[in-house]
Amino acid sequence: MIDSLMYFLKSFTPDLENHASPNVNLVRGFDVIDDIKSAVENVCPGVVSCADHIAAIAARDSVNNLGGPKWEVKLGRRDSRTASQTAANANIPRPNSNLTQLFWWPYQEYFKNLVGKRGVLHSDQELLSGGSTDSIVRAYSKDQRSFSSDFVEAMIKMGDINPLTGSLGEIRKDCRRVN
Repeated sequence: MIDSLMYFLKSFTPDLENHASPNVNLVRGFDVIDDIKSAVENVCPGVVSCADHIAAIAARDSVNNLGGPKWEVKLGRRDSRTASQTAANANIPRPNSNLTQLFWWPYQEYFKNLVGKRGVLHSDQELLSGGSTDSIVRAYSKDQRSFSSDFVEAMIKMGDINPLTGSLGEIRKDCRRVN
């Protein structure tokens, strides 16, 4: 899953995940990941994967630094040797996604805004539009602990989706390119 959310460039192919439509406006985020990887490589070269340590830990710490929960990140993943703009377009939700297309990507205050009919994007407000997720949105808008617990469980499950370990994959020197 982390690979599908990451940009992982291959300079010799036009099939770039960071050019997939859901990722187009994330350029600054990619620059931050490049800076983190560079700093880590200076201290311990060839040890820290982009998918594992940089993306997964950065996601966890970002959520926690913004007041969200913290969870244990399983380490030892390796980076993919392939990239696919087609796969990224197929697997990452777009800002205008409707409920049937939407990956569930919630934030605690976000639910209160939905209940108050203040969803920022159309895809946000679709979560509270008379469908199967209405009760979940209302419950999470009232109970941050329930949301946090379910969020942590979901993040751990996402980290377990087809991880590359051992001789599969590689530890990239540059997160934008295969070695």
